[in-house]
This record gives sequence, C-alpha cells and structure tokens, in this order.
Amino acid sequence: MGQIAQNLRSINSRIAAAADRAGRDPAGITLVAVSKLKPASLIRAAYEAGHRAFGENYAQELRDKAEELADLDIRWHFIGGLQRNKAKYVAAVASMMETVDSSELAEALDRRAEARLACLIEVNVAGEASKSGVAPDEVGDLAQRILSLPNLELRGVMAIPPIEDDPERSRPYFRKLRDALNKLNESIRLDVPLTELSMGMSHDFEIAVEEGATIVRIGTAVFGERSP
Repeated sequence: MGQIAQNLRSINSRIAAAADRAGRDPAGITLVAVSKLKPASLIRAAYEAGHRAFGENYAQELRDKAEELADLDIRWHFIGGLQRNKAKYVAAVASMMETVDSSELAEALDRRAEARLACLIEVNVAGEASKSGVAPDEVGDLAQRILSLPNLELRGVMAIPPIEDDPERSRPYFRKLRDALNKLNESIRLDVPLTELSMGMSHDFEIAVEEGATIVRIGTAVFGERSP
C-alpha cells in the first residue's frame, strides 16, 4: 500500500472514531483531500486508493488539473478565495463551490454555471480582517440572494477559523458555525433544511467532526507538507 493510501486509511479511521464519540454516522462525513500545489500524479494515486473528493484553492490550477484528470470521475470542491472574473473556471468543473462570500460572486457563478452548482456560504467566524467570508449576522441576506439564483444550490456554510496550537481551542469557532447554520434554517424555513457544515483541517478535523462537521478539508495529512 502506498503512503497516500495509508494516510487516507488512517484519516478515515480517525474520522470514524470522532464520529463515534459524538454518536454520529461517519458515512455522513465527506473527506475532501486538499490537493492545492500538489501534482496531478498524487491526486491520481489517491483516486486509485478509492478517494473521490478533492479540494483546490486556485481557479486556474483547478481548471488545469480537471483537464489533466478528465478521465477520472473526481468531485472537485473549490475552497479558496475567488475573483469574479475567474468564476468561469470554477463553474465549469466544480461539484461544489465552498467559498461564496458575496452576492456579486454568487451572481457571477450563476451566470457561468452550465448546470446546478452546489455551494456553501463562507462565514468569517472569528471576525478576522485578513480573511474573507460574511459575518454571522449577514448569512441570512446572502442566503436569500443565492436561493433566488436558478443555477446555484445552497447546501450550507463553511469556515476557516484561526489556526490554534491546541486543536481544542478551535471548538468554539466550530460551534459558532453550527449555530449560524441553525439560525439560518430557522430564518429561511426551507422544506428541506440546509445540512452542510464544512469545517476542520489536518490539525483539528477530529474536533470539527465532534461538533457536527459534514465536510472536512484535509491536505497535509493526506499529501504531506507543501513546498514553500
């Protein structure tokens, strides 16, 4: 078994253990292997190990890798900041756009999407000026705009909290995102509630799972450290 296959097996075991501690079914948790700045050959190795969901942070890198790996039935998640003029690259290939942070970006994606594009609202749970995302009290307004667009399908929310030395210190941020989703569901009252909570990375994904994550985004623990 190759190293990436071993890494994936280990991570999935840790996800299952965290889900068990929280009384959850691990089948309801998607591991997105974050492949930014990693060669397509490593993505192919992960695919051959049975993995299907991959995350990219840069629009043109996503475009190029999707073309190179077009023979594989990969589910691409876009998880980085996106300029509106590059929406075409994401809308053309992504299964899910996780970082919608404005009505303008949502509208750009809607214009470019050739089929219904699943999306999440990025929430700035720590109020960091250096990060994108809407404030928790602005989630409802953005959700209403997304729900009015014919080519976008709102699924839930995501967040990139501060990186803490102690993963346990991430727990309040995860709870804040979960609360934001609960409040959103209470305010918009869809027939089918929104369920997706994308939160947790290599250093804190087990805490995120315990707090309700349905998507965890893991790069280093799958593919190893990235070159500077």
